[in-house]
Amino acid sequence: MSTVTLDALKKSFGKTDVIHGVDIDIKDGEFIVIVGPSGCGKSTLLRMVAGLETVTSGEVRIDGVRVNDKEPMDRDIAMVFQNYALYPHMSVFENMAYGLKIAKVPKPEIEERVATAARLLQLEPYLQRKPRELSGGQRQRVAMGRAIVRKPSVFLFDEPLSNLDAKLRVQMRLEIKTLQRELGVTSLYVTHDQVEAMTLADRMIVMNGGVADQIGAPLEVYANPQTAFVAGFIGSPPTNFIDAAALGRGPKGAQLGVRPEHMHLSDSGPLAGTVAYAEPLGAETLVHLRANDGTQVTIRQDSDHPIPIEGSATFADWEAKSEMLFGPDGRRL
Repeated sequence: MSTVTLDALKKSFGKTDVIHGVDIDIKDGEFIVIVGPSGCGKSTLLRMVAGLETVTSGEVRIDGVRVNDKEPMDRDIAMVFQNYALYPHMSVFENMAYGLKIAKVPKPEIEERVATAARLLQLEPYLQRKPRELSGGQRQRVAMGRAIVRKPSVFLFDEPLSNLDAKLRVQMRLEIKTLQRELGVTSLYVTHDQVEAMTLADRMIVMNGGVADQIGAPLEVYANPQTAFVAGFIGSPPTNFIDAAALGRGPKGAQLGVRPEHMHLSDSGPLAGTVAYAEPLGAETLVHLRANDGTQVTIRQDSDHPIPIEGSATFADWEAKSEMLFGPDGRRL
C-alpha cells in the first residue's frame, strides 16, 4: 500500500491556469474523494496523479517517490473510469486477465488473481459471459475487477457510477466502500455528487475553480464550511444565504448562511415572507419561502408538521448558533 502527496500542484493549459496549487498528504489506505461541479478541475487533478496530464509545477509523490516524469504504467496505479472501457469481444475472465497477460504474469497466477477478484465482486457466475450480456452494475464490477487483479498501490476512480441509475448507485457506493476497506488500498475518487462524497470519503477535497476550497472529513466540512461555496455545495438542499447587513449581523456585502434543516416556520422571526410552494417528500417536506425582500429560502421540516398553504404569510426563524457568516470575498468570518 502507499501514501500519496500532492505538493503545490499546479496545471496550466497555455496561459490558462486550471489547477492553482493543491496540497494534501494522503495516508496509506485512506479514501479521498475529490468533489466539485463540472469544470472545477477535479478530473484534471486525478489525471495528474495518474500521469495522464503533465504537471506544470509542484510534485506528485507516491510513497515519497517523485513520479512527475514517470509513465502511468510505472506509477503502480489502477484507474476505473466512468465508461467501463471493456473489450466487447472478450469474456469477463479475459477482460480481467488482459492486463496481467500483457505483463506476462504466469497463467496460474492470473487464474488465481482473477478468481479472487471475481469472488470479492460476486462475478463468479459471469466469468464466461461477454460484456453485452451484463447489467451496468455488473460491467462496473468487471472494470473494478480488472483494476483489483493488478494489485496496485493506489486506486483512482473517475466518476465510476455516473452511468448507473439512482438505486444501483446507492448499492455500488456501499460495495466500493466495503471493497476498499477490505483491500486497504489508498484511493482517490472523483465525483460531482456530494452525496457520494459524504458517504464514501475518509476526507474530501472540495474543488472550486481549480482551487481546493476545503479539505477535511465529510461531517467536519458539512458542519464547518470555510467558504460560502462549500456551504452551498455540500448539503442537500443547499445552504440558504441572506444579506447579513439587512439583518444587522455583519458588514455590507457579507452573507449569512443557514442550512434548511436549521430553519423553521414561525409566527415571528427575522425573515418575513410568503410560502411559494411546498414539496412533500414523505419523511420530510421542503418549504420554499419568498421573503419580502426578494430572498428565496428553503426550509426542511419533518412530515409531522402541517404543510403550509401556498401564498400564506409566515416567518422563517432559526437559532443564532446555526448561523454562518461569510465575508464579501466568500470566506468564513
